[in-house]
Amino acid sequence: MKKIFALSSLIIVLIYGCKTSKSSTYVAVPKKGLMAFLKYNENFKPMISAHRGGGDIAGYPENCIESFDYLAKQMPAIIECDIEYTKDSVLMMMHDNSLDRTTTGKGKIIEKNWSDFKSVKLKDNAGNLTNFEIPTLEKVLNWGRNKVIFTLDVKRNTPYRKVVEMVEKLKAEEYSVIITYDVNQAKEVYKLNPNLMISVTIRDMKEYERYQNAGIPDKNMVAFIGTREPNKEFNAFLHQKGICTILGTLGNLDKMTAAKGDNLYHEWVKNGADILSTDRAIEAFKAISTK
Repeated sequence: MKKIFALSSLIIVLIYGCKTSKSSTYVAVPKKGLMAFLKYNENFKPMISAHRGGGDIAGYPENCIESFDYLAKQMPAIIECDIEYTKDSVLMMMHDNSLDRTTTGKGKIIEKNWSDFKSVKLKDNAGNLTNFEIPTLEKVLNWGRNKVIFTLDVKRNTPYRKVVEMVEKLKAEEYSVIITYDVNQAKEVYKLNPNLMISVTIRDMKEYERYQNAGIPDKNMVAFIGTREPNKEFNAFLHQKGICTILGTLGNLDKMTAAKGDNLYHEWVKNGADILSTDRAIEAFKAISTK
């Protein structure tokens, strides 16, 4: 009987351990798809988008899986991250077009092969060295399934076609948004895959009409509404169209909250910002969660 009891206890511990090993804050791949998940409705719960996926937290570099996971264990997270392109056509995570600022390496990424990065280590924004390595987009997307939603910032040297192909290859459409900066880029992404969510810049009615005239459906769009305090009336218009909004608090607005109080994040949500893209992810999440 003792052996049976011990075995039963072991099984319970193993099962319990398996269930609790996954963070309760992880975001599961939406069952009804990302278009349904990011379609605005009055019950939409505001979210935090970690700009570059980290960097300002000591010991956690930007565009690094370890940083993504650290933040995803604090909150249901959207991870905004950046994709550069190597000489031998590897999609890798990096904001700058060179290694100099955030790594122990030197030189332009487009001039190097992926094998050149094997010994390179990442640094946080304060210059602190870590033991973390530069990940590929493929590794990031594989890690992120059932953990986060990604907004993928495709840098100038990186072909949208290659990014979309990787998203499709890994069946990551349901947790990946492609960031674009003008109508032509949005049209390109929509043509490549009309089932992808696209982040587009819409700060006023003229910009909204521009995307409408380009044939980008409302259901495919998440609207980046700029980096200034949100216009409540215009955001209400976008909400009527079912479009969620992203406010870039990174930069001046983050500095304003640090000086005047984190309750400002809550005020911006009240004025129609559904997603806050911020360098102060933990502070912003606490502010919008305590109201």
